Amino acid sequence: MTTIFDAPEEFATTALAGFAAIYSRYVRLVKGGVVRATKVPKGKVSVVIGGGSGHYPAFAGYVGPGLADAAVAGDVFASPSTAAVARVCRLADQGGGILLGFGNYAGDVLNFGVAAERLHAEGIDVRIVPVTDDVASAPAETAAKRRGIAGDLVVFKIAGAAAEAGMDLDEVERLTRYANDRTVSFGVAFKGCTLPGAADPLFSVPKGQMALGLGIHGEPGISEEDIVSATDLATLLTDKLLAERPAGTNRVGAVLNGLGATKYEELFVLWTEVAARLKDAGLDVVFPEAGEFVTSLDMQGCSLTLLWLDDELEQLWTAACDTPVLRRGATFTTEPATDALDDTEGKLTFAAASDASKVEGKCIAGIVEKIAQTLKGAEEELGRIDAIAGDGDHGQGMRRGSAAALDAANTAVAAGAGAASVLAVAGDAWADRAGGTSGAIWGLLLRSWSNALSDTDAIETDAVVKGARLALEGVTRLGRARLGDKTLVDALVPFVEALEKNTASGKSLVDSWAAAAAAAQSAADATASLTPKLGRARPLAEKSIGHPDAGAISLALVAKVAGETIAAN
Repeated sequence: MTTIFDAPEEFATTALAGFAAIYSRYVRLVKGGVVRATKVPKGKVSVVIGGGSGHYPAFAGYVGPGLADAAVAGDVFASPSTAAVARVCRLADQGGGILLGFGNYAGDVLNFGVAAERLHAEGIDVRIVPVTDDVASAPAETAAKRRGIAGDLVVFKIAGAAAEAGMDLDEVERLTRYANDRTVSFGVAFKGCTLPGAADPLFSVPKGQMALGLGIHGEPGISEEDIVSATDLATLLTDKLLAERPAGTNRVGAVLNGLGATKYEELFVLWTEVAARLKDAGLDVVFPEAGEFVTSLDMQGCSLTLLWLDDELEQLWTAACDTPVLRRGATFTTEPATDALDDTEGKLTFAAASDASKVEGKCIAGIVEKIAQTLKGAEEELGRIDAIAGDGDHGQGMRRGSAAALDAANTAVAAGAGAASVLAVAGDAWADRAGGTSGAIWGLLLRSWSNALSDTDAIETDAVVKGARLALEGVTRLGRARLGDKTLVDALVPFVEALEKNTASGKSLVDSWAAAAAAAQSAADATASLTPKLGRARPLAEKSIGHPDAGAISLALVAKVAGETIAAN
């Protein structure tokens, strides 16, 4: 288990600070990530990568000449927030545009995608490439749904080499996508991993067995089999990947990756058999790597990644790079960066608000307070539900997000903000602190809802109902979930529809909200029969059936508490 830490809440932040101090010749620490510590040519394409913490050396360990220019780091197993991604990108931008790379997880897709939209609006050309190498998470015909695991290193290596060679953004994007299309991975786990401060692992593997098709966020495998010899394991791993070998391919790059608690000597033993299987298949292995490149805290297991090479990709795969985790080729001539990095965020200011709106802003902060108290108490249960087919961090994320939202709301109230501003900053803080998919969704939900309110006018029932509809539209537009996908949306849709229906029939806001909260709870309970179609639970659909969706359950809980607080006022 993860045993060395002080406050579990600060594990990721403290680890990043320690990494940056040790590797100061490579990176400079900024809020939410790191950027290169050496001078970068003006006009160069910036390769910015990122994801949750807990995967070291992914992603900060890839920063350096020939690979990434910056990395964004979220909390453990949680996507970095939209604000963090945008902030680090601005600091890394050299005027040549930005290639954003990340694993294909719902939270990352959402946060990196929204950040790209913000940066585009600021005049920065940004391209996003989610890595989709895990063959266990979706069949070849729907490869775009695959999640990214250790193929991250391979794809980012190609992107970094292309950018270092001075190619323009169009070409860097093309080659990165090409590398992603020709990268495949498959992994196994022998033991699960434990979050800092947690008493138990996120999942367990029966003694004497291994989980096949693991996820790197503590998700259990898609099936379990008896542990086999190194020879048979090599056959299992290579057979899964060789099944997708492109016609005419006779060269391959390879990465044998340890997941955090597998000895290097074990990997070396396994490599002898993997290499033999690849040779038998008529493949020449070019610059293989074995070690820890994308880990999952203290998970015991390994994965094999193959990059199907041609002349174009081989030149980039073998190109020089110099990073904390991967060093190849001739030594780079570098100079320390001397430009000052300003990653501080200005003090929030608010538009003038009417006295009535200030009072309502204080009421909104009171509602957020009750929500935060409730989610703190529900953390363990929400985590338990989420762990059935996910990574078990939903309760933790909801607690963190709501606590940050409360702090932001109280700060806004103290500054004299009106209702719309209080709700908007609460949403932004929720997203920034919670990270991950749920954090991004709740940030969107509250920020979108605030657009129907005002800092000057009194809050009328119509504005509350309109805000609910705006929240639903924002979540479905950017989150891409639909009714029946077994997500928060399955509870949000009936909530909004019931709220609209009941207020339209003349019922009071209190009664209408109560009816809407009850509809949300019924719908959330009913998600137990659904099959997940999005997110980390999708590859583990069978395990999810019979259990409700954690996101839907937490939304119904928040709706209930908010309604009770509104009624009490």
